[in-house]
Amino acid sequence: MSSIVGILLAAGASRRFGADKLTHILPDGNLVAVRACRNLLAGTDGVLAVVRPGSEELTALLQAEGAEVRVCADAEQGMSASLVFGIRACPDAAGWLITLADMPWIEPATIRKVADALRSGATIAAPCWQGRHGHPVGFSQILGPELAALSGDDGAKTVIQAHLDQLRLVDCDDAGVLRDIDKPEDLQFLTKFKKTS
Repeated sequence: MSSIVGILLAAGASRRFGADKLTHILPDGNLVAVRACRNLLAGTDGVLAVVRPGSEELTALLQAEGAEVRVCADAEQGMSASLVFGIRACPDAAGWLITLADMPWIEPATIRKVADALRSGATIAAPCWQGRHGHPVGFSQILGPELAALSGDDGAKTVIQAHLDQLRLVDCDDAGVLRDIDKPEDLQFLTKFKKTS
């Protein structure tokens, strides 16, 4: 059976964060992108990480985790450029789980559930926590041509909208599916949690 590949989008510029957020150290000692990569590897058959030019340190860290890493020369053009690059780099997959490298708190069990939804025939699958769907979003191979034709900075939203009737939501008890890091303040809940625990 063909594999479900996790595509880790790690080519953002971290402009709103003010520093390289993907190599920011979390309280547990893991780096943001490394933790996201490790979780994705635990729930898929393999990971392809897409990075921007000049990301040698990040490339080495992700390769050390076991991911295949490719440099997207057009990363500046937005998220869709990285996504298209990733899909075209592994066209023979049975499906893809698109994950953002600034979302390190998605549990491996959640990722496995979304991958299993694709394996059982879903065209699109996404985790759902408290009525809201989040990441990673899984796409079956049938949507490869549409994903490979994307442009702009909306990622795969247009493909999801075009096939909403085929979106399978996978219930989970995992707030991490909604939690990304854009600004340093997005890490504050970790400090609050440490004080109360």
